[in-house]
Formats: sequence, C-alpha cells, structure tokens
Amino acid sequence: MALEQTLYHVTLEVENSQCKGLQLMFKLGVNDCRLIDVRRLPEGSVRHLVQFPAGELKKASLKNLKILKGSKSSVLASFKTDGCSVCNTMLSQGAFLISGRHVEGYRMVYEFIAPGYDVFKQIISTLESLGFKLKVLGLTRQEHREGVLTEKQENALWLSLKMGYFDTPRKVSTRELAKMLGIVPSTFSEITRSGIRKLLEKYFESKTF
Repeated sequence: MALEQTLYHVTLEVENSQCKGLQLMFKLGVNDCRLIDVRRLPEGSVRHLVQFPAGELKKASLKNLKILKGSKSSVLASFKTDGCSVCNTMLSQGAFLISGRHVEGYRMVYEFIAPGYDVFKQIISTLESLGFKLKVLGLTRQEHREGVLTEKQENALWLSLKMGYFDTPRKVSTRELAKMLGIVPSTFSEITRSGIRKLLEKYFESKTF
C-alpha cells in the first residue's frame, strides 16, 4: 500500500454462517457465547476470542481452544482457524481487518481499513456475489489536513490509531504496521516519530512556561 493512498475505515454488518469461530462454538453445543474479537495474525491465520458461561466449559474441551481467563461465572478463550470467505475477501483485496464481533445468531460486525474507495466497493461487490447479506454501518474517509503533517505521516499515524497501536495493551506491532504500509520497521518508526514530534511542537508552541 502506498502511503499517499486515501484510507477508509469501514464498519460492516454481515450475516456470516461461514464464520469458523461461531461454527466451532455451535458445534460444541455452546450456544450462549459471545465472539468478542476476530483478528488476522502475522502468520496468516485468524484468531477468534470468545466468552461463554463457566458451566459450558466441559463442552469446549477441544485441544485447539486456549483458555485465557476463567472465573466462576465466565470463561475467556481463543483459538485459530484459516478464516472464512468474509475475512479472506477483505484481505485478498488489500484491506486490513481491525476486528470482528458477534451480535447475535450468525450476525457479525467487522471493522477494516480499505486502501481506497475502489477497494471498499470491490469487497462489497464480492461479498454480495458470494451470497452474503450485509449492511454498511459506517464509512469514514481519512482526509488529509494541510499544515502540520505530511501525507505520509498523517496516513501512518491514522492507521496506527485505528489498528490499536496506541492502545493498552498494544493490538498491533511496529513490524505489522510497517508490513501493511510496504515499508521497513525503521522507516515506519522514523515517519511516526517525526509526525508525533510535529504534533507536540504544534501543541506546545503557544504554551508559556
């Protein structure tokens, strides 16, 4: 992806009976579950984060289910799959999956970054041609603002913010972001550091001490 491309933050609701995470939980008989997050990992697999009542734990005793946290009332677990047509369509078009969450039944809400409006339209067209029922809940364009940051700095920082780079705990690494942008980690660090420096200088320029 070129750093000068226009980026779009998309929120999409999809009726996705192909979701590997939901399929696994329903197969185990764990119907009272919440698929909290779906995220593409650097090696290409998809991680699913699920939460369900502690009483359902015996049903979920598969080897590939990793228990992350448990209490008397609920269990938080994760597992990996090779993804479904929805995730793979987004990724094949060069989009970046931020997260996916379960609403009810097989309804999922996905957030992703599309590197261009044409990419967004192609993803929608492909999913519809595959028979998925979907609804666009949000479409936000990253508008370049003249003045403080260069377009490269602005896009790198905007993508970092959207992908959870500044979250605690951090949801994406420097190496992952650099790979998304088609640059080496040292270049990514240089761009973001110089951008953050400009923002701090702008913020503090009118301050007196």
